[in-house]
Amino acid sequence: MRNAVSVAFLCCFLFFFKAAESSLQELNLSRRSQPKTGLCDALIRPSGYHCSEHVVETDDGYLLGLQRVSSSSSSSSGNGGGIRFPISMLYGTLFAIAPIIFGYARCAQGGDAWFLNSIGQSLGFILADQGFDVWVGNVRGTHWSHGHISLTERSKEFWDWSWQELALYDLATMIKHVFSVTNSKVFFVGHSQGTIMALAAFTQPEIVDMVEAAALLCPISYLGHVTSPFVHRLVGLHLDQMIMALGIHQLNFRSDLYVRLLDSFCDREVECGDFLTAITGGNCCFNNSRVDFYLDYEPHPSSAKNLNHLFQMIRKGTFAMYDYGLFGNIKQYGQSNPPAFDIARIPKSLPVWMGYGGTDALADIKDVEHTLQDLKLKPELLYLSSYGHIDFLLSVRAKEDVYDAMIRFFKSSKRAAYL
Repeated sequence: MRNAVSVAFLCCFLFFFKAAESSLQELNLSRRSQPKTGLCDALIRPSGYHCSEHVVETDDGYLLGLQRVSSSSSSSSGNGGGIRFPISMLYGTLFAIAPIIFGYARCAQGGDAWFLNSIGQSLGFILADQGFDVWVGNVRGTHWSHGHISLTERSKEFWDWSWQELALYDLATMIKHVFSVTNSKVFFVGHSQGTIMALAAFTQPEIVDMVEAAALLCPISYLGHVTSPFVHRLVGLHLDQMIMALGIHQLNFRSDLYVRLLDSFCDREVECGDFLTAITGGNCCFNNSRVDFYLDYEPHPSSAKNLNHLFQMIRKGTFAMYDYGLFGNIKQYGQSNPPAFDIARIPKSLPVWMGYGGTDALADIKDVEHTLQDLKLKPELLYLSSYGHIDFLLSVRAKEDVYDAMIRFFKSSKRAAYL
């Protein structure tokens, strides 16, 4: 077994070395398959919903796209004429190096993920129909965001970020913008890496003070018990470190190079005929009939540094800032180890709802329990033994199984009780 891993490691390195020079330009193409229209025109208005495009600038100069969505059946003041409360939605990549799942990708960071099922099954549409003022967030580098004030997407500096920056810059900027425009605290919904970002951001008092309540689907702050065999193979091969050593900064998941690379990892221990199960664990209720439609929008680009940060979390079992190494940490943080995100600092007064599943190989139950132990607050929990990582986003039964309970949680807030 050890010899097989060593051979795979060497083959992977040689494969990358041979392909890197000829493929680097392809990997760094700016929005290689980016849709020609905005998210509003592409997905939301054609479904009969009101939608407006917004652009916000982060403190480090990235231009992020936000979409504001409301139901066409609602008046401008919300269902029944009541006040419409803002709700911010964020979906994030969890393991962005492994996006190819029997022909489609499920590791996106774009806001389109909330609208990819039918109107009656997509959480974005469901919340709008319930009278919420829906704001859809898109982090840096994704198809629906708008670059940088001075950097181009061909530069390595543009991709010098991980989920740490997504939490402390992107999410913070989006929440501040919605809070400012609506003059109201924000309800937050996050899935997968969106929950990593939220839990990190909510340790910052100036951010959490603008949040009314939060719903976290497949909540993650620790990754030490990930059970995905495919992810463990990539971590064991130190693929993230090889990619960075080769000077590859952007991960473009529509590249044929990545498809060939993922195929090269298949062996008897990883069932690559079903990437979905190999990567995320079993999913009970995923809609296979919409694969071609998903492919029109997914996956989105990400950064090699983000992948490296996530793999650091698996290797160390910590929820901490990016590890630059001993001397890099001293220069960056003034200490030898990266500072931890102390989720015990999230105030007890913040209402939190969490939904997690028994077959999720990424947000493993043991890691969710670790998160719950560290939190001082007591979240409202929904556990579904048959649900996996993707089910909480794209299950055909998610409305009945997950979203109705989440919406009841939001409406139990005194500020939204009459929605």
